[in-house]
Amino acid sequence: MTTSIDPNTPTGVRALADDHVRRLADLDTRVATGLGTHPGDDRVPDLSPDGQQALDALARRTLAALPGAAVADEDDRRCARLLRERLEAELAVSESGENLRTVRNIFGPHDQVRRLFELMPTATPDDWAVVARRMARVPDAYRGWTATLTEGAARGLFAAPRQVATVVGQLDEWLTGEGGSWFHAFAAKAPDGTGAGVRSDLAAAATAAAESVTALREHLAGTYLPAAEGTPDAVGEQRYRIGARMSTGADLDLAEAYAWGWEEYRRLDAEMRREADTVLPGADPVTAMRHLDGNGDAVEGVEEVRAWLQQMMDTAMVELDGTHFDIAPPVRAVEAMIAPPGSAAAPYYTRPSLDFARPGRTWLPPMGATRFPLWNLISTWYHEGVPGHHLQLAQWTHLADRLSTYQTSLGAVSGNIEGWALYAERLMDELGYLTLPGARMGYLDAQQMRAVRVVIDIGMHLELQVPADSPLHAGERWTPEIARAFFGAHSGRPGVFLDSEIVRYLGWPGQAISYKLGERAWLAGRDAARAARGADFDLKSWHAAALSLGSLGLDDLTDELARL
Repeated sequence: MTTSIDPNTPTGVRALADDHVRRLADLDTRVATGLGTHPGDDRVPDLSPDGQQALDALARRTLAALPGAAVADEDDRRCARLLRERLEAELAVSESGENLRTVRNIFGPHDQVRRLFELMPTATPDDWAVVARRMARVPDAYRGWTATLTEGAARGLFAAPRQVATVVGQLDEWLTGEGGSWFHAFAAKAPDGTGAGVRSDLAAAATAAAESVTALREHLAGTYLPAAEGTPDAVGEQRYRIGARMSTGADLDLAEAYAWGWEEYRRLDAEMRREADTVLPGADPVTAMRHLDGNGDAVEGVEEVRAWLQQMMDTAMVELDGTHFDIAPPVRAVEAMIAPPGSAAAPYYTRPSLDFARPGRTWLPPMGATRFPLWNLISTWYHEGVPGHHLQLAQWTHLADRLSTYQTSLGAVSGNIEGWALYAERLMDELGYLTLPGARMGYLDAQQMRAVRVVIDIGMHLELQVPADSPLHAGERWTPEIARAFFGAHSGRPGVFLDSEIVRYLGWPGQAISYKLGERAWLAGRDAARAARGADFDLKSWHAAALSLGSLGLDDLTDELARL
């Protein structure tokens, strides 16, 4: 296919990048809703093969225009590298057929449709009318995704049964919500002043959306799952490299990453054993963490823990501003939220709209719990909120008009943003914030989880041998069952969380390794900048410059940070 260059294409790199974002938002409502650029947008994503072809055509058009785009400064140079790398990575995913078999328990196509409603304005009757129109179109989105999975099946490209069964279970949970389904429960949030007509439209739309979820569930369970039987969980090295490139922005030496991840596991295991002795003398790490579950500080109640997390982020914002960060006024607003039923077990963050009308939000999946031990939440909320994802991604949003919207939103690389969030956890440990009894154990448990991820993610998908010095299953081949047993022996997280995580890694190859490898790049960049500047190195100034670079892949991140 030959892609002609539009004579109206902007000539500067950042202008080209922003033009790409505008065109993409016109094509894909997930982009428009995430950025908040299309008020009144009631579309749903086109998840059909035709929808993917339109996205691919735009990527090729932008790549064709890139060589002719003017590069005026360092921001332009970084933008050009990012734009090329990201678009080529996206096309590699599509051309390999991965989009035809994307079924996963976190940020999968089914969940992307539902998450749109979490991001929509709901302050006025007109807002709720838009919600009703979009909800009425949910069946179109799920028919499109069904068509994509059917096309994949015709080509012999299937998701593994474990992924399909997990998503079927999630859809079952959506269908048992208050009033009949999650969509009914969401529609029922419309206040009485919304108006009878809109409320009637919402009820009808919720019923249509729920019926489409039922139809999707029946297709997955009754048609797709039997046909997918025998599809392995492991994707092999070729598919894994495509996924890892998408999540890290790097051509990785997988053998080196696997060996490094194992050494990190060993280092952290030793540190956790020392920390466990301070929590409960003579205890091993898992016993110490179980002790903290039952005897450590805890919050009772779902709303109560949400309020506690909000206060924690508000306090961190005030205390870090002016000391270790310069936080712009729009960035200072962040909201703690409770994730809806049927979410994956991992907490997550959603970024603000470009105009900050919708603030950045952290989301806690309660997983049925009503009591929440704090030892393992504190470090996690420094990761998700302040100074983690929120400070980075909201600062990028604040800089979108100085850099480009692409560099500060769609061009985000998981290795960069998850690496920063892990760096943020470490920073709060360095600054002495982990003072609550057990909080440092929670930090080390979070670090260990990310190190184990590197090992078992690469190990499962490439079917590598468990290292000879492993305390469990030494010399055997990694399988999901062995990975789950190893994870359980080295984590304080509940079993339901670990089960969800194993499914997540198998369904999203290469994403789980981006956290620890990203943190490694951030730390190496900071160390190099400190060494170069010596006594003149100022951490607050470095943070300000680092968070003003916009997105970078791991092939570039350390070198760019070292220059600051």
